[in-house]
Amino acid sequence: MSEKLGLMICGHGSRNKGAVKQFAQLAEGLRARFPDWPVEYGYLEFANPVIKDGLDRLREAGCTRVLAVPGMLFAAGHAKNDIPSVLNTYQAQHPEMAINYGRELAVDMRMVRAAGDRVREALEAAGGDVPAHETLLMVVGRGASDPDANSNVAKITRLLWEGMGFGWAETSYSGVTFPLVAPGLEHAAKLGYRRIIVFPYFLFTGVLVQRIYSATDDVAAKHPGIEFIKAGYLNDHPQVIDTMADRVTEILQGANLMNCQMCKYREQVLGFEADIGLAQESHHHHVEGLGAEAECQLCDEICTGACEDKVRAAAHHHDDDHGHDHGHGHDHGHDHGHHHPPYPHADHPLGPISMEKKG
Repeated sequence: MSEKLGLMICGHGSRNKGAVKQFAQLAEGLRARFPDWPVEYGYLEFANPVIKDGLDRLREAGCTRVLAVPGMLFAAGHAKNDIPSVLNTYQAQHPEMAINYGRELAVDMRMVRAAGDRVREALEAAGGDVPAHETLLMVVGRGASDPDANSNVAKITRLLWEGMGFGWAETSYSGVTFPLVAPGLEHAAKLGYRRIIVFPYFLFTGVLVQRIYSATDDVAAKHPGIEFIKAGYLNDHPQVIDTMADRVTEILQGANLMNCQMCKYREQVLGFEADIGLAQESHHHHVEGLGAEAECQLCDEICTGACEDKVRAAAHHHDDDHGHDHGHGHDHGHDHGHHHPPYPHADHPLGPISMEKKG
C-alpha cells in the first residue's frame, strides 16, 4: 500500500474572529505550496475546528502519514507540550496513521525579512525626515513562562536593530513575563530618541495586539515630544508562508530540529530549575472548541490567552464556577491531572502583576 501524505497546521486558537480568519488564510497559503496533499488546520482551544477535527478529516481522506506543524513563532509550552500531547493521544487512538511533528517558525532570516518589511511599511506610511539613528525600535513579543521563547524575541530585536541601523532598540512583552509594553515604552521614552516605532512580533491580530497599540497610545499621550509609530504584525507575509513550508519539508528530510538545548523542561535553565522533567500533557483538552463565541468567564473579557497573564500573577484570584481545576493556581472543584509550575517572576514590578485591574 502506497503512503498518502497529509498536512496538519496546528494553532492555539482565539475568540477574535479576525485572528481565526487570518490563521485560515495562512493555511490557504500552504495549500497552494502543497497542491498534491490534503491540508487541514485546527486549534487547541477557543475556536473550531479543533486539531482532532482536522486529523479526522485527513484520516477520512485516506492519509496514512500526517506532517503536523505548529503555526507558532516560538516553542514555548503550547508548541513543546500542548500540541504534542494532542497529537500523541490521537496517534495512540489511530495507530494506522503515522503523525510526524515539525518545529515552530523560530528565529529564521526569512521571518526577520518579513518583520523588516512590516517595520519599513510603517516608517514609509509615517513619512517625515527622522533618520534611523534618531529612531528607537520597540519589538513586542507575546511573552511566555519559557525563557527560551522570550530570549528568541530579543534575538529578533537585535537582528532588526543591527540590520536596519536604528539608534537603539528594546524588547518588551504583551504578558506573562517582563517588561510589559507600558513600562518598556516609559523606559524607552527616557532615552532621548525623536521617534519610537512599536512592532508587535505577532502572527495575527487579537486582544493582545490591540493591547499593545492601546499601551502605545497611552504612553504617547504622556510624551508629546516623541513621535510614536505603530507597525503592523506579520500576518500572512510571503516569507512567513515560505518559512512554514520549509518546516514541512524539514520533516521529510529528517532535519526537524526543535531547540531542546535551552528547553526549561529538559535543562536547568536559571530560575526555572523546578520545571525539569514535567509531564508532557496538554492543559487544553477540556476546552477544545468551547467558548468560541462567548466571553471568557475567567477574565470577563474577550480572550486570546490574556487570562494566562492574570492567572500567573501571584496575587490574582478568581471566584468562578467552572467546576474544575486548571492547575493554574485557582481552584475549580476537580483536578484534570495537570499542573503549571509557578512563574518565578510573577511579582516583578514591570511584569504580569501590573496587569491586574486596579480598584
